[in-house]
Formats: sequence, structure tokens, C-alpha cells
Amino acid sequence: MEQTAGSGMGQITTSDDRIDRRALAAAGVTVLLWASAFVAIRDAAQYFGPGALALGRLLAGSAVLLVIWLARGGGLPSRGAWPGILGSGVLWFGLYMVALNWGEHEVDAGTAAMLVNIGPILIALLGGWMLREGFPRRLLAGMAVSFAGAAVVGVSMSGAGRASILGVLLCLLAAVTYAAGVVCQKPALRHGSAIQVTTFGCLVGTVVCLPFAGQLVEQVAAAPPAATLNVVYLGVFPTALAFTTWAYALARTTAGKMGATTYIVPALVVLMAWAVLGEVPGWLTLAGGLLCLAGVAVSRGGPRATTPSSVRAVRSR
Repeated sequence: MEQTAGSGMGQITTSDDRIDRRALAAAGVTVLLWASAFVAIRDAAQYFGPGALALGRLLAGSAVLLVIWLARGGGLPSRGAWPGILGSGVLWFGLYMVALNWGEHEVDAGTAAMLVNIGPILIALLGGWMLREGFPRRLLAGMAVSFAGAAVVGVSMSGAGRASILGVLLCLLAAVTYAAGVVCQKPALRHGSAIQVTTFGCLVGTVVCLPFAGQLVEQVAAAPPAATLNVVYLGVFPTALAFTTWAYALARTTAGKMGATTYIVPALVVLMAWAVLGEVPGWLTLAGGLLCLAGVAVSRGGPRATTPSSVRAVRSR
């Protein structure tokens, strides 16, 4: 571990600190692009069915990821990465996207947001149990605050009479498959790079969605060019780029903390819908967005553990 001694007592800069900042920046790119996806999906969903939209997005994302993977020299992940790649590809890239798209056809956006935001809580619970990440108090407290904020945003955006049992079940399925996919992906990143794990996970998801190929061809022919461009945008940026930056950050922190970071998304969606779609948020929506941000700050905050100088000396050898 690199160290630079400062003039003041305890002024030590470690490579771990720089890695954490890079991971935080990558997570920031992810949540920004995932928030923009909600705005793009609203338009594209008028012309594309849930499965066709997922397949179109994954095809565009896979094409970009394959180009990047080849440009970086290709190379297959080691054998140990494949269980996680297959699991995340089927559950997260495949089933999650179809279930979320379908669920949002059955319930209003606010209800969908509340239900899908159970996902980060499940990630923290599964990560603490299956990945042995533990259950840090600040993380759990921050997630409780953020979920309360997401619930407030959801209630403020909910429309009367649009919820259905099918829609609720689909959104819950999306939350479960999202959480399970993340927990599958985390161990795979110990055996493969972020671009490898993301590329092959996206390809697996594409294969899962191939039954919707005929529907996609028909709907592309009937849709206006702007809607098709939205599907391409979803594939290039919220999928290819954002899932890669997510994997990069996930490899450098816990699944629970990464899941908590995604609670920034509802606040960003509110601001983007305001700026792009002219949907002026009410005070209750803004208050919920601020709660989301506060919860993320709590979950990722806290003082770093102080490492005794004797231990630092051993690590630096």
C-alpha cells in the first residue's frame, strides 16, 4: 500500500483513499445515467413492449461493450467469474429489465419507484449474509432514511386507481432480481475485470430476451425515429457505460454501500423530469428527494477506522 508522510501528525495519504474516490466518481456516473434512463423509458415505452424495449436496449449495449472489450485486448474472464456472470446476466440484465418495464405499464411511476427501491435493502441484507459484509449501523440507518425519502417521492407521484396486483408483483420481482443480480456479480469481479463481467453479463441478458426479437422488429418499423433513438441511448449510456462504472465501483466497495448509493436516483429523476419534461415537483416530492440524499450521505459517511502506525508500517513493506 502506497503511503506519503505529511508534515503534520497523522497526515497519511494512501492508495486506498484514491481508489475510494475513483469508485465514488464511478458510482456517481452510474446513478446519473440510471436516473436519465427513467426519462428515456417514459417516451420509448409508448412504442415498445416491455420485452422488446429490454432486448433493444441490451442489443445496443452489447454492441458497444463488445467494441470496448475488443479494443482493450479481449480476453475471457477466468472460470471463477462465470457463475456470477451467468447469474447477474439472467437475473439483472434479463429478468429485471423485462419485469421493470412491464411493471411500469401496470402501475404508476410513484408506486413502481417505491416497490423497486426495496432492492437496495435486499442487497444490504443479502450482502451482509451471503457475502459476509456485515450489517454496519450507519449503512442500515442511512438506508432507512433513504427508503423513507423514496416512499415520500413515490406517494407524491402516485396516481389514483392505476395500481394492479400484477404490476405490484412485477415491481417486487424487479427488486428481487436486481438485488440477487448484484450479489451474484460481486464475487465475479474478483475473477474478472469490470468490462469483462459487464460485457458477458449483458450478452447473457440479451440471449434471455431473444424471444422478443420478432416483437422488436415489428415495433422498430412502426415507432418514430426519436423513440428508437431513445432505445439506443438506453443501451449505450445507462447500460453499457453505467453498468461498467457500477461494476468498477462495486469491485472496490461493498454491495450494501453500492446499493445505498442508488437512492440518489429518485432525487435525480425528480430534477431531470422537471428540467426535461417540464414536470414541476411539489414540495412533498422535493422533501422526499432531500431525504434520499441525506440517507445516502449517512450510509456512506462516518470516520475512517484509524490504523495504528505499527500496522501501517507492516502493510507498507
